[in-house]
Amino acid sequence: MLNAINNSINIGEMAPDFTLQDNHNQFVHLKDYRGKKVLLSWHPIAWTGVCTDQMRSLEVNFDEFQTLNVVAFGLSVDPSASKKAWADVLCINNTRLLSDFWPHGLVAQDYGIFMEEFGVSQRVNIIIDETGIIRWAKVYPLHQLPDISEVFQVIKDMDK
Repeated sequence: MLNAINNSINIGEMAPDFTLQDNHNQFVHLKDYRGKKVLLSWHPIAWTGVCTDQMRSLEVNFDEFQTLNVVAFGLSVDPSASKKAWADVLCINNTRLLSDFWPHGLVAQDYGIFMEEFGVSQRVNIIIDETGIIRWAKVYPLHQLPDISEVFQVIKDMDK
């Protein structure tokens, strides 16, 4: 667990609000999910191996997230049309994949996880509680698949 993400967003602070387009051409407003926990699962770029496995993991565990009152979003700087095509190929039907394409990476920048030199976000999981407060975040090496069981354990521990 981190106390801060790149010294930008601190655990215990209000999560920066955003509105992003998803893979179904719908807009997602973070503030609309108050009353639920939110997992922001950031991946650098679509159509790559680890990113594919990361998003499939969200989809495979969709029902468990629902049981725990969690909405999981997959986010990257890819355009929404690319995210739609990728989701279709991967048969991701339930998990919403959000596009932080334009202004390019602005939300990733707001969260302090944008890698300017590469033009993509880091691989990061961020858990936001029902009131909009960041409760947990972890940055992963770009080549590492986040451990979904770790995410579920953190979520369950939040309810204790």
